[in-house]
Amino acid sequence: MNKQLLVIALLVATAMFSCGEPTFKKLKSGLEIKIVKKGKGAKAVEGSMITMHIKTMLKDSVLYDSYKMGGGEPVPAQVTKPAFDGDLMEGISMLSEGDSAVIRIPADSLFRNGGMPEFVKKGDFMQFAVKIVSVKSEADYKKAQEEEAGKQIGIDDKLIQDYIAANNIKAEKTPSGIYYVIEKTGNGKHATAADKVKVHYKGTMLDGTKFDSSYDRGEPAEFPLGQVIKGWTEGIPVFEEGGKGKLIIPSSLAYGANAPQGSPIKPNSVLIFDIELIKILPAEPVTAEPATAEPVK
Repeated sequence: MNKQLLVIALLVATAMFSCGEPTFKKLKSGLEIKIVKKGKGAKAVEGSMITMHIKTMLKDSVLYDSYKMGGGEPVPAQVTKPAFDGDLMEGISMLSEGDSAVIRIPADSLFRNGGMPEFVKKGDFMQFAVKIVSVKSEADYKKAQEEEAGKQIGIDDKLIQDYIAANNIKAEKTPSGIYYVIEKTGNGKHATAADKVKVHYKGTMLDGTKFDSSYDRGEPAEFPLGQVIKGWTEGIPVFEEGGKGKLIIPSSLAYGANAPQGSPIKPNSVLIFDIELIKILPAEPVTAEPATAEPVK
């Protein structure tokens, strides 16, 4: 009886082995790929837009995890032609919507032009666990983004109006959808999108979670208004120099669905900023390079 059980166990083990754990397939470029789970969706061809979860590992160390860093939201990317043999895109372009795979790339190949971090050694493999969530054509992706953004505008405006009513705030609204409160007037001078400004600010979400504050750092921030979120580019000019107040910015004019990774800000978050416009600093003029004289012929 024991011998029969042993034979059955060996047969089962052999069958399991033959069915097989997925194995790595090595490409000519040196990249290795293992399909862990096969999906049934569209293939990630060059030019298509994908969303994916991706985890970067070196041996047992996780260097990056988009799921954790992005609050569970997949990251968008466009499938491009591999920049070199063994490029990660070579592996991704072999996948389809719904696929999960592990891609291994020799560190020597990945950092072939230098810049290899000290903790990475020659002969190491960088490993990428990838799950393709969606695959769309560029046109379909943009259309879907626009439709979602349109829906979100209405959602955000309702959230802001509810917040204003609950907190008894008297706010004005700009044509683009920013709500603002002037708490203190200044000298009558307003900034433009071409200016640089010096401000103190505190940023919170509707639930009161603070995500940033120049007050906590003990010094105001300086930045060109044309290089920040649209809600600041359009919103800060409502205040006068020396004035202060509040901006309530819909997600479409903040970070939208692409919240900063590692931040408490979630995708499609309405942001509230307490702003103190300390000074308007005219942007530094762009100086053209001196023309080079043409040789006399």
